[in-house]
Amino acid sequence: MHTKDEKLEAFGRLLDIMDDLRIGCPWDKKQTNDTLRHLTIEEVYELADAILENDTENIKKELGDLLLHIVFYAKIGSETGDFDIADVANAISEKLIYRHPHIYGDLKVKDEKEVKENWERLKLKEGKKSVLEGVPKSLPAIVKAMRIQEKARGVGFDWDNAEQVWEKVNEEIDEFKTEVINNNRERMMEEFGDVLFALINYARFLDINPETALEITNKKFIKRFQYLEQKVKKEGKDLNNMSLEEMENYWNEAKK
Repeated sequence: MHTKDEKLEAFGRLLDIMDDLRIGCPWDKKQTNDTLRHLTIEEVYELADAILENDTENIKKELGDLLLHIVFYAKIGSETGDFDIADVANAISEKLIYRHPHIYGDLKVKDEKEVKENWERLKLKEGKKSVLEGVPKSLPAIVKAMRIQEKARGVGFDWDNAEQVWEKVNEEIDEFKTEVINNNRERMMEEFGDVLFALINYARFLDINPETALEITNKKFIKRFQYLEQKVKKEGKDLNNMSLEEMENYWNEAKK
């Protein structure tokens, strides 16, 4: 691993390259916060994929891409006179120190749960009107539900145990079934959302990340379905002309 001086030198090199690109590259010169935004979101998802695959080489690569974006935004901020990379680093450093009084102060905590609860209390002291203010509006719904529940838990609004949550899951499923029987489209949508919210809550109690769990299932389905496609093609058949029972046989092969 590198020394602290080597790390600082590497970061300084990146800052110098960013300066060069902003001056000399036609594409880099045209970029703004708005044009970079969707690219940054894409980079975050690519990093998430690499993490899910436990691909350390790609994690390193995607972290570099994301770091470039951070440096890019800071460079634009310095050009407008609003902030630079030092302001960004100092701001997060000050926030971390303030929100970790058990490290940089006299507060005593016994576990991770108390750390999270104190974190939310400190955020309210900073002027936030709601503990839910910090949940980005544009988050994917499953991730947003998880974050909402975690933040509510941080101030003590939570179930006592997983069994209570499982009872809630079954209650929501029954309510959803009722609306399906009644064919009430609007209520079906609402109740289905309640089922998902309750299941996400249950996953949280089991220390399962629902977004990660669903993505693992997505990847598993893709892998098996592509196996099915390849086998069918290899045998000169057409999926559109096959029965579900025939496809099921290939699917079971893929599972093995």
